[in-house]
Amino acid sequence: MTATERDQAAADIIDAARSVFTRGLTHGSTGNISVRTADGILVTPTGSSLGTVEASDLSLIDDRGVHLSGPRPSKEAFLHAAVLRARPGAGAVVHTHSTYSAAVSCMRDLDTDNVLPPLTAYYAMRVGRLPLLPYHAPGDTGLEALAEATAARRHAMLLSNHGPVVAGESLSVALDALEELEETAKLVIILRGLPVNPLTAEQAAALGPQA
Repeated sequence: MTATERDQAAADIIDAARSVFTRGLTHGSTGNISVRTADGILVTPTGSSLGTVEASDLSLIDDRGVHLSGPRPSKEAFLHAAVLRARPGAGAVVHTHSTYSAAVSCMRDLDTDNVLPPLTAYYAMRVGRLPLLPYHAPGDTGLEALAEATAARRHAMLLSNHGPVVAGESLSVALDALEELEETAKLVIILRGLPVNPLTAEQAAALGPQA
């Protein structure tokens, strides 16, 4: 990878980080972003805020999550590596603690195979089915194998009592899907207790969501 390519990948991460933070999709020092490069996976560092992280702060890990260079990576870097191993066509992963998605992840009696209903066409297209993974403490590598197995069949997942993890062929695609997930979680909270009319299975399937 040339210096120009690395600089562009880093700039893309910082742009995404600022966007996610300033629009309230994450807060404090929560959330992390990664992009696959020819030299490894660029990922935001441990203890950083997506509102202030700079390109020089980014860490480089390999596809097993081993730290190669730069500051110490996010304690959830292993999760990014696991998802990207499972999805060779993916170029980026975004993980946030977005308020409504996190709220849904704390609810009881959820369908763990598909947490959110397809309330809108764009959710069906950009997210599709959303599995719920059981609770693990942040940084618990016991989640790694489960996340990798889940990512092999789904590009988005929700971590119990935590938040969403979304992969995409590019960072912009991953962000679009993350935002649809968060907006649908918001709709679920707003509509809770009211009769709803989600898309039928046939309508959702006709939209061709990502796997």
